Amino acid sequence: MAGTDTSGEPTSGTQSPLGMDMKLEVVTLPVSDVDRAKRFYEGLGWRVDADIIAGDDFRVVQLTPPHSQCSIHFGKGLTASAPGSADRMILAVTDIDAVRDDLIGRGVDVSEVEDRRPPGSEAPGRSYFAYASFKDPDGNGWLLQEITTRLPGREWED
Repeated sequence: MAGTDTSGEPTSGTQSPLGMDMKLEVVTLPVSDVDRAKRFYEGLGWRVDADIIAGDDFRVVQLTPPHSQCSIHFGKGLTASAPGSADRMILAVTDIDAVRDDLIGRGVDVSEVEDRRPPGSEAPGRSYFAYASFKDPDGNGWLLQEITTRLPGREWED
């Protein structure tokens, strides 16, 4: 059976030298208060895809960052991980200063932008090297990473 990617275009469902089609779809976040987490991520402007309650022991809320192909979900009965234990989830952005300003305007405590260029690197610009960080109310850690030009080999060929 062929799968479907987020664009709605059918995938081949066949194996290539690169392997079978696989797309990272959802990352599960451990949170202590589902409603508080939902308000936080909605406040970032993320789209609510689902809020499903099935009894007293199960709830899943799924949200997607603007223009992302990958979503997050959290809830009750999803994971045994401790709230706040997710770290270094990276949001790729083309203008880290503008995104940082937007998040601050939404009440998020965002670090200063740092240049994390490896010692001796002479790469021009700051694509892949500019980072800022923030945490959700449970302490799950996010990194903003400015990517304006993809490195060679970072695009899949058909």
